[in-house]
Amino acid sequence: MKIPVLLPNIFDHPFTYESDKKAAVGEYVVVPFGKINAIGVVWDKFEKENKNKKFKIKKIKNFLNIEKLNENTIKFLNWFSEYNLVPKGMALKLHLLSSEAVEVLAEKEYLKFDEKLEINNYELSKEQDNAFKDLIKKDEKFRTHVLQGTTGSGKTIVYFNAIKKKIEKGYQALILLPEIGLTNEFEKKFIDFFGFRPAIWHSSITKKNKKIVWSGLSSNKIKVVIGARSALFLPFKNLGLITVDEEHDQSYKQDEGVIYNARDMAISRAMFEKIPINLVSAVPSLETYNNIKLKKYEYSRILKRHKDANLPEHEIIDLKKYSLEKKSWISSKTLEKVKIHLTKGDQILFFLNRRGFSPFVLCKKCINVFSCPNCSINLVFHKKNNQLLCHYCGYKTGLDRDCTDEKKCELAFSGPGVEKIYEEVKSIFSNYKSAIFSSDTMNKKSSTKILNEIIENKINILIGTQMISKGFHFPNLNCIVVLDIDLTSRGHDLRAAEKNLQLYHQLSGRAGRAGKPAKVYFQTYNLNSDVISQITSQDPFLFLEKELVLRKNHTLPPFERFIALIITSPDQEKLKKESFILQEKLDKKLNCKVLGPVEAPIFKIKKNYRNRILIRAKKDINIQKKLSEALKSYNCPSGIKLIVDVDPISFN
Repeated sequence: MKIPVLLPNIFDHPFTYESDKKAAVGEYVVVPFGKINAIGVVWDKFEKENKNKKFKIKKIKNFLNIEKLNENTIKFLNWFSEYNLVPKGMALKLHLLSSEAVEVLAEKEYLKFDEKLEINNYELSKEQDNAFKDLIKKDEKFRTHVLQGTTGSGKTIVYFNAIKKKIEKGYQALILLPEIGLTNEFEKKFIDFFGFRPAIWHSSITKKNKKIVWSGLSSNKIKVVIGARSALFLPFKNLGLITVDEEHDQSYKQDEGVIYNARDMAISRAMFEKIPINLVSAVPSLETYNNIKLKKYEYSRILKRHKDANLPEHEIIDLKKYSLEKKSWISSKTLEKVKIHLTKGDQILFFLNRRGFSPFVLCKKCINVFSCPNCSINLVFHKKNNQLLCHYCGYKTGLDRDCTDEKKCELAFSGPGVEKIYEEVKSIFSNYKSAIFSSDTMNKKSSTKILNEIIENKINILIGTQMISKGFHFPNLNCIVVLDIDLTSRGHDLRAAEKNLQLYHQLSGRAGRAGKPAKVYFQTYNLNSDVISQITSQDPFLFLEKELVLRKNHTLPPFERFIALIITSPDQEKLKKESFILQEKLDKKLNCKVLGPVEAPIFKIKKNYRNRILIRAKKDINIQKKLSEALKSYNCPSGIKLIVDVDPISFN
């Protein structure tokens, strides 16, 4: 009997194998492939017959003891492949565990997920209860529901209640989070509510734990997974509900390897699985807001904060009036305000969205800028490690450089990073304990200790990047100082304004969560900044409505489709030539606008030069199908790599 088997590789079709026994679609098998044995899945369709080539059909070696893959999930993976223009085999690879499948393990491996732990009872306010009832109205079929709520309004408890209803009926649930750094605190909140442990899934958990989670889901031994975007592809036996927390967050976009938007793909998986999905945010993405307006998505809103806590007030500090002193990034007026808050026992956050000590280092004698040899960006000085670091490729080097006169370079550090602000804060507030809150400090083993110290108010002053704006609850944080509002209000991509609004709304929402009066201070040279007026407005929908009109007038997403092609090569001349060849081919094949090629804003990354082509198409055109056909006739030469980014978010 002939059987189609898809392998986790770059192939866009299954291979045909023989079997003495009948094989059901979705079964996991071991097959010979070249000189190795590979794990594959019995697929729903055979490869197209090639009459010009005759192959010896090999036999399936073994059928694995794993619950077969759901046919709806197979349909989703097929669709995922076509939508994102990636081979079907690579879509399957996302599902498998490093090209492996895990058979059912010993029962003891799953016992920790059944352990009964202490719970706290949470009473819902009237507004929360109404939102909860909305979430469970159409709970047995596919629908997309948006839960929008003011930061600190208790959105998490509302959707926890919806998940509880599902798992009581025997279903599994998936909760997607945008950042790995959020999982520890979120897990504690989950246990506190449900009284059992969820499974955690992200790139940093051990291979052993990944095997336990993977097999536990396929055998229905695990009920709930909290995970980063890759958790979307796990083998749920009985998935009943997907929740995407902070659905607006750009971290849901996978921008290396197989490129996809996990939020959009989660909606599609829910559709194929015929189950509900909840999108949760304080400020929804513009695409989500547009779908609410079009009534494609259902919608609930929570306006009041938990226990009627007030939102923080905003105050603008005019840097033209209260200018910065030499080598200082905090104005005297700001310091006055901060001192008042400290005397009241408030926790302080200085916000600056730049890691390291200084983003720009140069020699004052030879005017040499310290840039990355592999990427076309400046190296960032990290004083803690006394190193210059590239935030794109990870290149590291010391500061010991010879100048043109054979003496050592005389270094100048331009612009602040969180480490520089930390030094300034330490010198001014030496009697208070300070700490840096960034990806450099919070993904380490010490992160749990730091978080506990913040919550217990043992750390008085935080200096943080955007990581701190995402989902953390600090009961004593009642003063936030935004240091770089003028710089972050600038951006070259179409989503710059939307990103800033979401970032600063999330950030403001960290303050005053326990009910005490709170303030957010903005240092600025531009008192008439649109960004500040948008942030200080308590209704983000006013901005989203204006931004939607602007996008429509310029036929930008979500009113038009974008697909970006990134062509890379270590050979700059070869790249230029090949980019124009590709552009001409696409121009002939596609009935839509093909813009470029142009050099990418960051022209070189990891020793590869980069050009970009942008395809713009009307929404009613199946642009993926047309592009797929066009690319089939394009032979990408050696030394050239072509990356396809459907619905791009970044334009770097």
